[in-house]
Amino acid sequence: MDDDSIIEKAFSENWILVTCDKDFGEKVYRKRRPHKGVVLLRLEDERAAGKIAAIKRLIESHSGQLASQFVVVTERQVRFARISG
Repeated sequence: MDDDSIIEKAFSENWILVTCDKDFGEKVYRKRRPHKGVVLLRLEDERAAGKIAAIKRLIESHSGQLASQFVVVTERQVRFARISG
């Protein structure tokens, strides 16, 4: 699936999209694509174990804050990005 189809499917099925693809930031910010939440993983080590650990930390500390947000997750921090609008 292409990126547009993925973000559309996630929105229509009420999913929070988890990705390592920075293109989704452009879709949310520049193109104003509707979404139910996007989590962008910006990890130095992109092996599966690192992704799982980052998502686990995110859910443990911010599970109630993820809906309809654009969140950038690194090994050291979680940042909720502002979307002006």
